[in-house]
Amino acid sequence: MELADLAGTRILVVDDEPKLVRLLREVLVATGVTVISTGSGEEAVALAAVEGPDLIVLDIILADDIDGYEVARRVREFSNVPIIMLTAKARESDLLQGFETGADDYLIKPFSAKELLVRIQAVLKRARQSSTGVVDTVIQCGPVHIDLARRRVMLDGESVHLTRTEYNLLHELALHYNTVLLHEELLTAVWGPEYRDDADYLRAYVRYLRQKLEADPSNPELIVTCQGVGYMLVCPEADEA
Repeated sequence: MELADLAGTRILVVDDEPKLVRLLREVLVATGVTVISTGSGEEAVALAAVEGPDLIVLDIILADDIDGYEVARRVREFSNVPIIMLTAKARESDLLQGFETGADDYLIKPFSAKELLVRIQAVLKRARQSSTGVVDTVIQCGPVHIDLARRRVMLDGESVHLTRTEYNLLHELALHYNTVLLHEELLTAVWGPEYRDDADYLRAYVRYLRQKLEADPSNPELIVTCQGVGYMLVCPEADEA
């Protein structure tokens, strides 16, 4: 996805720091994005409903009324618009609360313009795939090649044998690459809703996958842990495709 693909995109920026809003506006407008902005949580909900943005960049802390969590919760009552939350904190509880209220991704302050644009591109790409029902059939994550159509996994060009459950777990992670999936989401998708609280199942199978796919399973770079929250399949090449 090239930067030019952002042209015509409408993004709602919700932050009560004028300097940051000006910076975000400059960066986004330079790529052809139309920016709508507000520092008010209440107004943000109204703008999300009236303007119908393609994506919302939302700060957690808003000075005057409701916070970013409440904004996300209320927007989710009427819209599936992608939401990227901004936070100065990286505590597990903050991340978990954000995902529970509807955030699609996080950016930790301070962040670079390049990181912002890459995250926006990735989230928009996943949202468009979800809405059209079209997903990549082949995903490259470093040395790991995942062919979703053929249920085939290769490492450095060599076929890797996975059990049915191992593959199903990798498949779920691959469908949402570069996105943190909550423990409960993975357990429900792979094992069923009755297993949503059995985190031991998940930890065991993540360990099995790492042993088969990671260069150093004790220091994973492919299937990474968001401590206390979930797991993410890291595929930088996929978002650059």
